[in-house]
Parts: sequence; C-alpha cells; structure tokens
Amino acid sequence: MNLMKKKEVFGKFKVSAQNGLHAGPSNEIVKCASAFKSEVYLIYQKQSVSAKSLLSILMLTARKGSQIGVKALGEDAEEAVASILNLAKRQ
Repeated sequence: MNLMKKKEVFGKFKVSAQNGLHAGPSNEIVKCASAFKSEVYLIYQKQSVSAKSLLSILMLTARKGSQIGVKALGEDAEEAVASILNLAKRQ
C-alpha cells in the first residue's frame, strides 16, 4: 500500500481568448492535461472540474478575463500545472 502523500500544486491564469474558454482552447487544455499521470483540475467560481474532460471545462462557461485556478495532484503535478499555465499564456 502506498502511504506517500500525493504532491499538490496550484496555479492560476486569466482567460485571454476573446470568446472565453470555448471549444478550441478547452480542447487544447484537455490534450495538455491528459499527457500527465496526475489528477488535474480547473477551478472557477467555486466549481472544480477535471481538466481532462472537455465537457466539464465547457460547463464552466468562463469568459474573457476570468481567473481560472489550476490544481494538480500526483507525481508530475508541477509539470502539469506549469504546462497548462504555459499553454494559457500562448492562447
């Protein structure tokens, strides 16, 4: 039994896409998050959803200028959060 505590990492970004987190940017987040073993979540207005689920991200209905939290739990959590934040900067 693995008793090691999962690494937990947080970050945040501002939605810069004119149309908010619509299908295009959301799909890129899903692809990015799915490349990691860690559990990855996006947090917006007290809602936390899997960053590996397109439908869940779209249900956040985050608009341009929204602050989005990113949380990852697992062995590659730091890399997962850094990759999503880097992706958000390029959007």
